[in-house]
Amino acid sequence: MSQPHARTEDDILVVEIDGPLAILTMNRPNKRNAMCDELLDALDAFFGTPPEGVRAVVLTGTAGHYCSGLDLSEHVARDAEGTMRHSRNWHRVMDVLQFSGLPVVSAMFGAVIGGGLELAASTHVRIAEPSTIFQLPEGRRGIYVGGGASVRVGRILGADRMCEMMLTGRKYNSDEGLALGLTHYAVGEGEALDLAKDLALKIAKNAQLSNFMMIQAISRISDMSRADGLFTESLAAAVSQTSADAGEGLKAFLEKRPPVFR
Repeated sequence: MSQPHARTEDDILVVEIDGPLAILTMNRPNKRNAMCDELLDALDAFFGTPPEGVRAVVLTGTAGHYCSGLDLSEHVARDAEGTMRHSRNWHRVMDVLQFSGLPVVSAMFGAVIGGGLELAASTHVRIAEPSTIFQLPEGRRGIYVGGGASVRVGRILGADRMCEMMLTGRKYNSDEGLALGLTHYAVGEGEALDLAKDLALKIAKNAQLSNFMMIQAISRISDMSRADGLFTESLAAAVSQTSADAGEGLKAFLEKRPPVFR
């Protein structure tokens, strides 16, 4: 059952705790949930110190949109150093989100544009409804991505396709996004949040250590040489497979029952 939380429906990031899940709703309906420093800070604060007992997170938007990117109406003129530092803060917060140890499932619809796509790409499972639009329009606005798309979105699409996407301002729909890997699931209208909760609950039942290892190791291994990646895999296997949860998983399998992890 949902539990009360200190935040309210008027907050820029609405947080609902439902058992082992936290459902985070970006709440700027008049701005298509465009990212601003206050919203970025709210995400940073949540993932920096998540509530005790939360084992998985659902991230979504409101009023028909996930996140339409950086709010250009609140653009602050910065010099080169200030722009670099602002970009690096985005990188830091996206890293906090990706590597907090909590699996994050994105329920997406409407705008998943610019910084919104950078945000989604830092989450671990992505679900898109038919209304979803994926776009990196920065190149058409005389600017360049600064929230991590060169790395995260570029890794999904490949450098060649991402370059074309930015040069042309091309938009992808949910089915195209599924084929390209921008989303892992393409669902019907109004179905993303329910599936996100179902998947997050399933993930929350995994051993926390194995979830942590998957989140921490897999993306880092993809940056390593083959030899370094294989060695790192052996270390992750050694830590997880000698844990109490691994023992419970094996015992549950032999006893033909669901495991009960810590």
